[in-house]
Amino acid sequence: MDSFAHNVYKFTKVFPKDEMYGMTSQLRHSALSVILNYIEGFARNNNKVDKNFLRISYGSLKEAEYLIEFSFEVKYLKENNYKILIKQADRIGGMLWSTIRNLK
Repeated sequence: MDSFAHNVYKFTKVFPKDEMYGMTSQLRHSALSVILNYIEGFARNNNKVDKNFLRISYGSLKEAEYLIEFSFEVKYLKENNYKILIKQADRIGGMLWSTIRNLK
């Protein structure tokens, strides 16, 4: 998750300046929300609360995935960077969904 957020920040540095408060900000925010909600839920040490934060984290991941797709379609992201982010997002999504299902 950490490398996903770092890669989003690195790859969005080349986005158009007029997207600084739009797409760039939104994508960075959603990528950071994935790991921050994961950490916050874990820190609460309560399965019910943790599950809620994991669901929020998963939602943020889905938001980031859409923004990554959109960024690639409008040619803000290079194909190799797009593939890196989508692969990381798929792996994170599987891990989050598995953890959500297994929490009581």
